[in-house]
Amino acid sequence: MKIVIASSESFPLMKTGGLADAVGSLGNALADRGHEVSLFIPGYPAARAQPKAAAAERVLQLKIEMGDQFLSGDIRTFSPRENLRVYLVCREEYFDRSAAYGNGERDYEDNAERFIFFCKAAVETVRLLNLQPDIVHAHDWQAALLPLLLRETERRLGATLALKTVFTIHNIAYQGLFPASVFPRMNLPEELNSIDGLEYYGQVNLLKAGILFADRVTTVSPSYAHEIQTPEFGCGLEGVVQSRSGDIVGLLNGVDTAIWNPATDPLLPARYSAGDLTGKVECRAALLRGCGFDPRFKGAIFGMVCRLVEQKGLDLVLGNESFFLREDCRLVVLGAGDKRYEEALRALQARAPGRVVLQARLDEEMSHLIEAGSDFFLMPSLFEPCGLNQMYSQVYGTVPIVSRVGGLADTVTDADAEPQAGTGLSCMPTSASLGDALVRALRLFRDRPRYAAVQARGMARNFSWARAAEGYERLYEESL
Repeated sequence: MKIVIASSESFPLMKTGGLADAVGSLGNALADRGHEVSLFIPGYPAARAQPKAAAAERVLQLKIEMGDQFLSGDIRTFSPRENLRVYLVCREEYFDRSAAYGNGERDYEDNAERFIFFCKAAVETVRLLNLQPDIVHAHDWQAALLPLLLRETERRLGATLALKTVFTIHNIAYQGLFPASVFPRMNLPEELNSIDGLEYYGQVNLLKAGILFADRVTTVSPSYAHEIQTPEFGCGLEGVVQSRSGDIVGLLNGVDTAIWNPATDPLLPARYSAGDLTGKVECRAALLRGCGFDPRFKGAIFGMVCRLVEQKGLDLVLGNESFFLREDCRLVVLGAGDKRYEEALRALQARAPGRVVLQARLDEEMSHLIEAGSDFFLMPSLFEPCGLNQMYSQVYGTVPIVSRVGGLADTVTDADAEPQAGTGLSCMPTSASLGDALVRALRLFRDRPRYAAVQARGMARNFSWARAAEGYERLYEESL
């Protein structure tokens, strides 16, 4: 098949979270299975600085209609691997920035215009280069306009640009909500500025466009596909999602084993496998040293890698500070985001010197070391569409502690509830339930044969993207 993928980020070109890993891995997996994949992302400096992108060829100069004016942009392209071609949508004013969405304190004020331009440029490139995709697959609110803009362009031209469109909701909490004054910049028929279109309580909701106008809608786990049709998890769009319930499917993300494999991981100080965990012991010592702890420490290490936002359950972790002050364990947190969580974690670090450390940054190498060197990985999310770190943890022989929500419930089996099948520990998304899980974790850690059995079952799981890509292939084929 000819497949166009559009996303605001894709690893290794630009990454702020799991969206980049999922999109990059899906594109690679589909290309490896022989499909012709075209990946569209904004031309950020980080993307243009990639080794193969340095020689990217400018194939188009575009004039994009944005309301009552036309804005120029370039399309540059390169091929990082067989069957995969990357198209960078370049406009200096919009994308020549070090961060994807904001400066850390607040979102960029022109995000609506940036991603309207991105979607329009992708449609124009598909048209002008005559890509003729079988499937156009858009991801999250930043690319959600693409299915609608594509069909409106086809209607105006009386031509077919793509056979079917697919839209994936990675996190329904992020919807692309903007003032109604943004709507004219889309150059869409006025009837779409209504409750049956993009209007949402007097604003414009870009995510609605993908949900309502794509041929098929996916989420990133079966549980999340059901959850977002309820008021508890739908973030105000549960009715919109319910209107497409017959066209929605939950497909789990996977692990890109070319990047996340402890036996080959170049970012680790030592490699290891289920058959020989010697290298994991070395990674543990390296993690302790890197955090300023005694590398000879024998107690449990709890690791956490996440954006510092409410969703990730940081209030639940902070609500259990007495556990980390009382027990002989270590807590390592890596991430950036909300300043109030950074300040609260630094305060905990000050109260528990030598026990708790916050690394307040994005650091790919450190994230791999935490996965490899920790004994337990904390992921007590309030909601989690799919989650990747709980899968990475199992692959790396690190026992995950997760909330029973979304993709976490689909990928982690509680070792106390199912002793013969357990691969981690799960809890409800409350401080008390997490506290119970932390106590159970120490009990498991002290029972070395039982801990080793849970660890081995996790490492035996098959989370590969080759398996995950098969689900998308079936969905594309059914759509066609």
